[in-house]
Amino acid sequence: MISYEHPISIYWNNCSESEKKTLLIRPINKNLNDICRNVKNILKQVYNEGDRALFRFNIDFDNAQTKQLQIPDETITNSGHNLSDDIKQAIHVAMTNIKRFHQAQYSSEISLETFPGVYCQQIIRPLNIVGLYVPGGTAPLISTVMMLGIPARIAQCRRVILCSPPPIPEVIIYTAQLCGINEIYQVGGSQAIAAMGFGTESIPKVDKIFGPGNAWVTEAKRQINLTPNGTTIDMLAGPSEVLIIADNTANPTFIAADLLSQAEHGPDSHVILITPNTYIAEQTKQALYKQLQILPRSSIINNALINSRIIITNNLTECFYISNSYAPEHLIIQIKNASDYLHHIINAGSIFLGNWSPATAGDYVSGPNHVLPTYGHAINTSGVGVIDFQKRISVQQLTQNALLQLSSTIKTLTQIEQLKAHEYAVTHRINYIKEQNERSLLGQE
Repeated sequence: MISYEHPISIYWNNCSESEKKTLLIRPINKNLNDICRNVKNILKQVYNEGDRALFRFNIDFDNAQTKQLQIPDETITNSGHNLSDDIKQAIHVAMTNIKRFHQAQYSSEISLETFPGVYCQQIIRPLNIVGLYVPGGTAPLISTVMMLGIPARIAQCRRVILCSPPPIPEVIIYTAQLCGINEIYQVGGSQAIAAMGFGTESIPKVDKIFGPGNAWVTEAKRQINLTPNGTTIDMLAGPSEVLIIADNTANPTFIAADLLSQAEHGPDSHVILITPNTYIAEQTKQALYKQLQILPRSSIINNALINSRIIITNNLTECFYISNSYAPEHLIIQIKNASDYLHHIINAGSIFLGNWSPATAGDYVSGPNHVLPTYGHAINTSGVGVIDFQKRISVQQLTQNALLQLSSTIKTLTQIEQLKAHEYAVTHRINYIKEQNERSLLGQE
């Protein structure tokens, strides 16, 4: 059972600078060296043995004797027959909202004249083959299928494949089909990342790998990304995290529920409450204790709460300063007129404003993507969107006169950088133009 010792209430201004930094440090996985070594071995086996290694790992890690890696087309087509109308309706509502939000992200191509006779464009092309990873575990993560599959299709990727640990639940297959994904492979863990990164007899090498996962999956993505000609990845997503800023108008029951909802993801999840109100802090601790008693994943949550924090500040300004320093994956702002404070936020994966906006809504149905930067990467990284499934290519075309007009500027800049060949690439053209003009004048005479 949770005790009143966790989470600990800490007065921010009673801490030294080093103590403040320590408070915002995420839990560190003590087994990273072992994971790194084991993942490297798995990747090597998949690279050398292909499908044979994948079949073996399905038995070793998932206790699944798979006859084939790819889910048959017939199974995909017939999926959904055993699902209730309520489940299908919930998926439909979520997909509608997610599609609407991501469709709005589709960028228009750019075409403009930057200088008389200098015509520039930015054209957009989809990634050719993308691989989506959907974790297995204790529950089918259909939300991840939607959050990855929908933007991939909006971006118009030619080929989208999905990997998930066997046996893949029917609801995952059904949701993938609704997202237009008809190439599904039953392989999970770091071996799935290796298969998409290297390619095997059955699974193609993809241009980019998307999707969250445990420490093994994350490490596999890191190693694949670093190999020569390695497949690029969306991000290195770590354990789930939430930071809540609350004032005296917040509801401690809601705060506790939001903290617990992220803590139940895993024992390494990180949850923080920051408030200038000591009453809210104490009431939240009591609500945590009360709500935890009825949750089935209480042992997991207990482990996460050991590293949790309740930080008490002097004012809201300090709350926002701490939040921006931490750069949370999920930021919930339960304060009066929360939207008025949005301009204070610099670093966050996704923001939830007001008492009626739980992160759970964002996980499933609001519309924005739930594949978000963790571990402080929200300082320089965004959540997954349509743009991540595309590439932007610039196009430039200069008229003869435009090059003449800009030649002296280009020459000066190339000389500053001492790049003579760059200068000659322009000079030869300018000399040719001048020669042509001179011949034209002589011909007229």
